[in-house]
Amino acid sequence: MVVELEQPAACACGCTAFSQDEDVLDTWFSSGLWPFSTLGWPDETPELKFFYPTSVLVTAYDIIFFWVARMIVFGMEMMGDVPFRTVHIHGIVRDGQGRKMSKSLDNGVDPLEVIAEYGADALRFSLAMGVSPGNDMRFYTKKVEAARNFANKIWNASRFVLMNSGGAPEKIDPAKLDIADQWIVCGLNAAIREITEAIDKMELGLAAQRVYDFAWNEFCDWYIEMAKPRLYGEDAGIKAATTGVLLYVLQTILKLLHPLMPFITEEIYTSLPGAEETVMLSSWPNVEYTGFEQGAAQMAEVMELIRAVRAQRAEMNVPPSVRTNITILTQNEGAIRACEGYIKKLAYTDNIELIGSKDGIPKNMVSVVCPIGEAFLPLAELIDIGQEIARLQKESKQVDSEIARAQGKLNNSGFMDKAPEALVREEREKLEKYTGLKEKLAERLRYLEDMK
Repeated sequence: MVVELEQPAACACGCTAFSQDEDVLDTWFSSGLWPFSTLGWPDETPELKFFYPTSVLVTAYDIIFFWVARMIVFGMEMMGDVPFRTVHIHGIVRDGQGRKMSKSLDNGVDPLEVIAEYGADALRFSLAMGVSPGNDMRFYTKKVEAARNFANKIWNASRFVLMNSGGAPEKIDPAKLDIADQWIVCGLNAAIREITEAIDKMELGLAAQRVYDFAWNEFCDWYIEMAKPRLYGEDAGIKAATTGVLLYVLQTILKLLHPLMPFITEEIYTSLPGAEETVMLSSWPNVEYTGFEQGAAQMAEVMELIRAVRAQRAEMNVPPSVRTNITILTQNEGAIRACEGYIKKLAYTDNIELIGSKDGIPKNMVSVVCPIGEAFLPLAELIDIGQEIARLQKESKQVDSEIARAQGKLNNSGFMDKAPEALVREEREKLEKYTGLKEKLAERLRYLEDMK
């Protein structure tokens, strides 16, 4: 589109002898020449030969016509080939209200300020996490905080591993892998495949989510806790084997995470015993150890049991320091026995009894059901039933007050007529939440009353 500007009759200095320049280039003209003009063209430089055409161009969708199309046209005309083979088109970073950042709105975010407070890795990871290809994303400080917390988690887990490594890692012997080792290695194999596939498809949001889930949930929250008893034990062989798995998994996580968090991963990687000079020159992870699917599946089922027991204890406000016996009804005794030490540590129990039927199970037992079987916990060993009933009754009265408050507002015509829709919706959500909580408390009270 050509815009005709009105020419003034005279300059501010009084001069009238001037005319509009007729030789004006499109503002994107020089940008279109960028793929080859920056490499020494029209001379046949080594840089031009090596870098043209390149492999991938990454850009937002709003300049496809203005920039991408011009680079292709100019590249075909001047170089006889397209300037790149693949174009990855991503969305735009918008503000928290979904508006495009601009000077006129004064809603821009200074990345240097964010980096100074949270770190470059946290900002970089937050921009990749949870973003689907081609879609816009909104910038929230809470996402950067969450990414910073993830970086701290990786840092602390790495410190723990390094403190217990004791030197160069021992090469993993598949025959010596414990069932927990088999589970984490099998999970790592799945993570390698899925993250590699996601990056190959430029689905960086999926890659970020997958490495986050594996590193935080599977490695830090589960495997490190399962490794501690073996690290602190007296058997040097078991400790060495456990350390080898810890270092192997951590090293692989750092490689998978490096494209998304380059600084912290480089810092940690170069501190690992036996590591290369830089993670950037190391090979991308491949699946190395296989054949552990059965052991990993058994461990996963036992972990479901542990989660269920811990959730039940949390619901009854039982602190981890209170340990009790547990009775398990199962048809998979082998898996339970193989994981017995982990169940005792992570489900806070001192003794495990396996049974084949419910015959003889006392009435005052709390049960949790999961795929591997049903676990029974002696209620009297966990809580004082009378005190728990009193606590739940007190909590129920507080919930009744919140329900009455919310109902009073929603039944008040003055509030309903004048309050913003968002505030009305918030009160309705509160009423729904507290009503559901009231039902759960009533059900829990009935259960405990029957146990008395």
